Amino acid sequence: MNDKHAVTLSGEAPTVFLVDDDDDVRESLEQLLRSVGMKASAFSRGEALIDAFEGGTIRSPACIVLDVRLRGASGLMVQRALSQRGIAHPIIFITGHGDIVMTVKAMKAGAVNFLTKPVRDQDLLEAIAEAVDLDRRRMADVAAAQDIRSRWLELTPRQRQVMHFVACGASNREIADELGITEITVKIYRGEGMRRLGTKTLSEFLSKAEILGIVDGTVHDLLNAN
Repeated sequence: MNDKHAVTLSGEAPTVFLVDDDDDVRESLEQLLRSVGMKASAFSRGEALIDAFEGGTIRSPACIVLDVRLRGASGLMVQRALSQRGIAHPIIFITGHGDIVMTVKAMKAGAVNFLTKPVRDQDLLEAIAEAVDLDRRRMADVAAAQDIRSRWLELTPRQRQVMHFVACGASNREIADELGITEITVKIYRGEGMRRLGTKTLSEFLSKAEILGIVDGTVHDLLNAN
């Protein structure tokens, strides 16, 4: 692993979790990652990585570089254990004994890349950069979802009721008739709901309504259910 390398990573320094039971390979990878400004946390056994995540995922972008064939739990077993614990950081598999069946299993289980040893420095760094970027976007999506759910809970029951109708396609007149209020009152509730949810357009609200899971039927279904 002595190729020249140049990889640009924006934002907070990511953490790369390494699992390889070959001491020389593990130490070489650690040095490589630190040379480009990444944090490296290395383990010789998959069980140690699993234990490290018992407290949950970390707050900064990260990825996992995982050898397939390890003493103790195999890389695929570690992948499965992490998934069961809700650990969603992207996984890059490396192996000196890869085959098609193993690759398919890893990819189906969510691995983002599969590299064969000896791995070129540039190939590994590029794979890590892509995985970290994927994790950064995943974390941003999670944060956005948490924000919209918090905002939704801050609405009054009536505001939530009106916005639920809006999400299902009801017009102001239909909402007013169903709730026994005026269209002007509906517009007030709707406007305040949009403001509190941080949305300015109907399409923007509808995209957030998908996250909230309140688009659960047509307006006809909703009106008939009330």
